Amino acid sequence: MNAAGYLNSPWPCEDGGPARLQTPITGAGLALQKGETLSCVTRNTLMSTMTILGAPGEVYLLTHSALRSRIGLPTSSCVEQIDPLTLKTVRRSPRLPGGPMWPGGMAIHRHGDLIVVYGRYAHRLNRHCELQASFKLPVNQPYNSFVILSNGCIVTKNLSDNTKARLTVLDAKSLTPVCADTECPEPSVARLSAIGNTVYVVGVRSIFRYHWDAGSAQLVFDPDWHFDYIGVRGQTYGWDMVLDGANAWFMDNGKHNYFTSMMDAGVSPTPNRLIRVSLQDTKDHSHHVISGLRAGSITNPPLFDRQRSIIVAYDSANRHLQAWRYDPEKKNLQRLWRKRDFGCASHMILYPDTGELVINDYRWLGEEVVVLQIETGQELARVRSGGMMQGVVFPSVGWGRDFYWSSMGRLARIFVQ
Repeated sequence: MNAAGYLNSPWPCEDGGPARLQTPITGAGLALQKGETLSCVTRNTLMSTMTILGAPGEVYLLTHSALRSRIGLPTSSCVEQIDPLTLKTVRRSPRLPGGPMWPGGMAIHRHGDLIVVYGRYAHRLNRHCELQASFKLPVNQPYNSFVILSNGCIVTKNLSDNTKARLTVLDAKSLTPVCADTECPEPSVARLSAIGNTVYVVGVRSIFRYHWDAGSAQLVFDPDWHFDYIGVRGQTYGWDMVLDGANAWFMDNGKHNYFTSMMDAGVSPTPNRLIRVSLQDTKDHSHHVISGLRAGSITNPPLFDRQRSIIVAYDSANRHLQAWRYDPEKKNLQRLWRKRDFGCASHMILYPDTGELVINDYRWLGEEVVVLQIETGQELARVRSGGMMQGVVFPSVGWGRDFYWSSMGRLARIFVQ
């Protein structure tokens, strides 16, 4: 999918690109063979959120502080360039002002610099982690990451479940606004998604989008693409949206009581659902109950395999994982496989060439990271990552037969042995 605003690397931003397909832009899969296993190298971190890749051999890690927020003090973030094998710090940025706490986002812009949005600040750093520019965002709330449009502009949004969301568009060099903020029709908790110069928003009860209009230099609301996914049901808000080029996919019942894991963290008594909405016509939509169990909940997006037309969704609160084949002609789903008592909650990685799906399985004694075959659900390998909290943040691919797994207080490099 279109990632023209980003550096041409295998994984320049969270989820591999603004469409949130969770696939590498370039590179091959792990290609696990019979007799091969997974091993890992780990290190403790101060609330790791994600890793991204720059030029060959470059790996960057975003972390943030958290304890200060519990007593009402502002928090900060930090960017490290880390050794791709040992995970040791090569260089580190200064502490970057943040303010209110929420895991932020990081990407490498096509101009070559690192962009960070954390708390209510945006920062630009060079590849030596030296701060070049900062901008204090207008709303005193945490901004939950950003997308880069094909025109190079940065679009970010405050996180709120009770006040209307505001979209801020920033110049990629100065980080100053290029137009007035755009007020959304409702609050929004989920992160933004984008294709080209169009931004997609999951509000707390509906989804909608904005197109960048070059003539007026502003985001313009699309009145013909809007869908109320809550309706009269007792669901809570949706999380991040995956854009496969033809449809938007996301899950609801996103309100929960996560502390160290998502298990039994659901708030709404209803089952959570997988929702599909056509990018051409919102009247073309469907929803599917995932586990059917009460108090289903999630905090992240599903995954869509465009090559195989397979959608993977889950109910983290009830430890349930399921995959379907999507028929674009009949517009229905046929179940392929499911796994009960499987503790998945994090963003994932799909290697399109091999069909290997990387996902977490949280158990009471800690987190394990698992590679599954997406067409069959067959388990190919697993390893304990060392994280005691259930990961709900962002992994990335590595430079070889490896990948990086963030789970709040732990970072792991997992590789084929």
